[in-house]
Amino acid sequence: MKISVVTAVYNRADTVRAAIESVQAQSYSNIEHVIQDGGSKDGTLDVVHSASNAQTVVFSERDNGIYDAINRGIANTSGDVIGLMHSDDMFAGPDVLAKVAAAFQDSSMDGVYGDLQYVASDDPSRIIRHWRSKGYSPAKLKQGWMPPHPTLYLRRHVFDANGLYDTKLQIAADYDAMLRYLVHGKISLAYIPEVLVKMRVGGESNRSLERILQKSREDLTAIRRNGVGGIDVLVQKNLRKVGQFFVKDRTGQ
Repeated sequence: MKISVVTAVYNRADTVRAAIESVQAQSYSNIEHVIQDGGSKDGTLDVVHSASNAQTVVFSERDNGIYDAINRGIANTSGDVIGLMHSDDMFAGPDVLAKVAAAFQDSSMDGVYGDLQYVASDDPSRIIRHWRSKGYSPAKLKQGWMPPHPTLYLRRHVFDANGLYDTKLQIAADYDAMLRYLVHGKISLAYIPEVLVKMRVGGESNRSLERILQKSREDLTAIRRNGVGGIDVLVQKNLRKVGQFFVKDRTGQ
């Protein structure tokens, strides 16, 4: 089974090498790493080309934001299974994709996800927040549950049947897409109960109060359009984050 990892990047010369090397360090061999650059001007492409290997496929063109870039990246993949590696992120260990591939040996599973750690941007060993997602059931969607998007891997047919990311949503298109796949696509998910990805804090959705409010509005749009509730679900979704700052086992294992 071929796994395609998509990295959408724009002006991330300081972090993209770590993301690329994290993919290259995986013990699973049948990997394609598609890097979709948005026309970076800070030397990102120089870093990408210097770090690339035979598994790396690079595209560079102007896009209309991160979700448009991700959509372009997915369109450029050739794998049976597709997931994302954001340019600020890294895998938690070298066997993550091997575990993902093993979970997909169950042919009834359309997707695989695991746990996520938010780490300090300047020190990935320092854990800020641990997202232990636990197993999925449809009822949890009305309680504000979602799988950690950076850990989610989906079979190609999920995108073919249910579409890609809605670029009209600037921040919450990932939440909207996951709800669409789960509610309308009725996909089945396997859960790997361990940290799969480490994500640096300071993402796009939390950089200002304005962006936080916009994210809440877009989350509510996703909740309503996919028929899982209203304000109550949004409140529960946000409350779920609180406990992630108080994990007793800071390793997440």
